[in-house]
Amino acid sequence: MLFEPALRGFATGGALIVAIGAQNAFILERGLARSHVFTLCLICALSDAVLIAAGVAGLGRLIAAHPSLLWYVTLGGALFLAAYALIAARRALAPSAMSVRGGREMTLRAAAGTCLALTFLNPHVYLDTVILLGSLSARYGEAGARIAYAAGAMTASFAWFFALGYGARLLAPLFARPSAWRVLDAVIASIMSLLAFGLVRSL
Repeated sequence: MLFEPALRGFATGGALIVAIGAQNAFILERGLARSHVFTLCLICALSDAVLIAAGVAGLGRLIAAHPSLLWYVTLGGALFLAAYALIAARRALAPSAMSVRGGREMTLRAAAGTCLALTFLNPHVYLDTVILLGSLSARYGEAGARIAYAAGAMTASFAWFFALGYGARLLAPLFARPSAWRVLDAVIASIMSLLAFGLVRSL
């Protein structure tokens, strides 16, 4: 039966993805601004799918055997998250942040680049998708069961990111107040700073 590994993959993948992180904060912000939502959700979901497939195919064992690879990713991720935290903090403190849509627009290239950086410069993404999900899938001896497990985890990723991106619009009445954007920026700055600090400590 392939249903059982697919369901386990969906549940495990969903539990890992839903946790508050840089990706989710960025998708929530872009969803509220209604800016390139479909493309950004697709980038996040497809990125997870590629990493999950790589983990199930055995890349997780390779990364575990060469921890120096994660060191460089961790350092780059910490620097990027710290820079993003500063940008969000400036938006929260600057007078321009009083405008509901002021400073919210991003070009598709800039938004996609930020999304990819938040994804692939985050070592936790590799730990969750490549190593953890890859390791858990290894307990299924048959290739078909491992594929079903990976498909379940990928489905959870697609469902979560599109629900978050488009579901953010339900909060639009709240964010009609300029002060709500300042609070969101302050929260995002705090999350990014804590994540960056955690990555530096792990080094």
